[in-house]
Amino acid sequence: MRRAYFALWGGAGLAVLVTAMAALSLFWTPYDPTVLDVQARLQGPSGTHVFGTDHLGRDVLSMIMAGARNSIMVALIAVGIGMGAGVPLGLLAAAKGGWLDDVLMRINDLLFAFPALILAILITAAFGPGAINAIIAIGIFNIPVFARLTRATALSLWQRDFILAARLSGKNAAHISIEHILPNITGLLLVQGSIQFSMGIIAEAGLSYLGLGVQPPAASWGRMLFDGQTMTGFAPWLAIFPGLAILISVLGFNLLGDGLRDLLDPRTRRGRK
Repeated sequence: MRRAYFALWGGAGLAVLVTAMAALSLFWTPYDPTVLDVQARLQGPSGTHVFGTDHLGRDVLSMIMAGARNSIMVALIAVGIGMGAGVPLGLLAAAKGGWLDDVLMRINDLLFAFPALILAILITAAFGPGAINAIIAIGIFNIPVFARLTRATALSLWQRDFILAARLSGKNAAHISIEHILPNITGLLLVQGSIQFSMGIIAEAGLSYLGLGVQPPAASWGRMLFDGQTMTGFAPWLAIFPGLAILISVLGFNLLGDGLRDLLDPRTRRGRK
């Protein structure tokens, strides 16, 4: 339990730090992250520019703050798409079973065969690069994750006595799924959502690194890594700081998910007593 609380509070602290930085960037950044100042290009960290400047003279700290906003927005909407579509599909498959369950799970298997990167390439080829297409690709990838998790946990609950009592009272499958199944799996879905959120941040950074995600002049951690990769020998801060931002964000949300899982799963709690 001590480890669970450490993971929970440590992850929550890092997650709050990143989220607060993203929220602050909506109202204030040290400099405008889109303004070019060629005379100040490639300045190292100093009192004027805490994280230095890039090859176009943009303030790196301001870009990281704006990049946090974009990364969180993409990951949040993508996870929302995954949960919004995957959870109802999983509940439906578990409640109905039979051929409908088989069809839905085979569609999920098909979606699993196309990772977010491949989906982004396909969508980009059809509609062009951009944040919206990155959100769609990551969101579609998240749908089968939540659908399979929901189905597996719901199937185990359908065999429980309190579900049998609900059925004997005359409630139909839809009412049971919403009133009894869903509340009992909400904790597990929140844990998975936290983990998928961190994966969404990685996916957004990877897509932006390849030029398929957030487009300039909007700031993106992945784009910053791409721009700084050829200058690490004489301007290492261009890769170090966005890399640390990705590391801290992913670590924070993963620790938060681990802590929630340890606290919400009774089997885990018993095993740690």
